Amino acid sequence: MGRTPTRTMESPCILVCSIDDKTGYCFGCGRTRDEIAQWTLYSPEKRRDLMTILPARLETVERKPRRETRRSRMARKRANETSGEN
Repeated sequence: MGRTPTRTMESPCILVCSIDDKTGYCFGCGRTRDEIAQWTLYSPEKRRDLMTILPARLETVERKPRRETRRSRMARKRANETSGEN
């Protein structure tokens, strides 16, 4: 018995799944929680229509500040120690 090829569903997901509290949009794709939850139930046309407005939504999302890395934290600590010795 041959396998039927599966079709992948088009999705804007980039695996950055976190919702902006101010806009309600995902930081990664721009969808709302409800849109993400209902995505598989939407028709291909509805998904494509929604995907056309996502770039404009992402422009309104306030990006979270990047977390400080261990390397930058250590460099800052060294700089503070050096300036404190003078």
